[in-house]
Amino acid sequence: MQNLEGRVAVVTGAASGIGRGMAERWCAEGMKVVLADIEADALAAAERELRAGGAEVVAVVTDVSSADSMDALAAAAVDAFGAVHLVCNNAGVGGGGMMQQLTTADWQWVLGVNLWGVIHGIRVFLPILLEQDEAHVVNTASMAGLVTGPFMGPYNATKFAVVAISETLFKEMTMQSAPVGVSVLCPGWVDTNIAESDRNRPVALSKAAATGDAADAEPLMRDMLKQLLASGLKPHEVADQVADAVKANRFYVLTHPEMKPAVEARMGDILEGRNPSGPVMPF
Repeated sequence: MQNLEGRVAVVTGAASGIGRGMAERWCAEGMKVVLADIEADALAAAERELRAGGAEVVAVVTDVSSADSMDALAAAAVDAFGAVHLVCNNAGVGGGGMMQQLTTADWQWVLGVNLWGVIHGIRVFLPILLEQDEAHVVNTASMAGLVTGPFMGPYNATKFAVVAISETLFKEMTMQSAPVGVSVLCPGWVDTNIAESDRNRPVALSKAAATGDAADAEPLMRDMLKQLLASGLKPHEVADQVADAVKANRFYVLTHPEMKPAVEARMGDILEGRNPSGPVMPF
C-alpha cells in the first residue's frame, strides 16, 4: 500500500503509546482513522487533538478482548467511512511475575488483550480487507515474541503467538494472491505507559495482592521497567518504521537492530540443541 491518502485505517490502543503514534502518522498521510481504545477519557482527548489538527477521525471505545466489542468496532468503522484498508491490531498490556505466583486471572487478562485482541481483529476485519483493491494488517507483537526473558510468562506467550499468527496469515494471503499485506511489529523498549497497564485491568480479573519477597520486589521491578521504557524509542519513531513497512509490504518490523543478536542466539540454541541462554533479560 504505497498510496495511503484517502484510505481508512483502524488502530486499536490508539489513545496512547505506539497506537497513538501510528494514528498520528496515518492522519499525516491523509488517511481517515478509526481510533479504538478501552480508556474512554484518553480516547476522547486523542480524538479532539487529532481533529483540531485537521484529521478526519472517529473514536470508538473498544474492549479488544471482547468479541462483541470488536464486532461493533468493525461495524462502526464501515458505517463511518464505508471501508477499511489498514488494520493495526496494536492494543496491549504488560503483565507478569514469577511463574509460581501467577494466578488464572493474570493469564486471562494478558491473553485476553494481547492475544484475543489480535485474533478478534483478524476475524472481524479480514473479510472487509479482502473486499478492497489493496489492504494491509499490522499486528503488534514485541521482541518478546522472538526471544524470552524471565518474569514475563503471559506477555511472552501472547507475543510469540502473535508472531506465529501473523506469519500464518502472511502465508495464507500469499497462497491466495490476496490483496492484503501483513506486517508484524516487534519493538524493543519504547517510551510508553505500558508499565501502568493495571489502570485498565477489569475488576473481575483483579490482581491478587503480592506477599513476602514478591511484594518487596514488585515496586523495584516496576521502577526498572519504567526506566527502560523511558530510555527507548518515541512512539512516532516506531510509527515511521511501520509506515515504511506498510508501503514496502515488508513483513518483519524490528525497530531495534541492536537486539537482533539475541534472536540469532536463540535460533542457535535451538539448532544446536543447547539449553536456552539465560536466565537474563535478553534485550
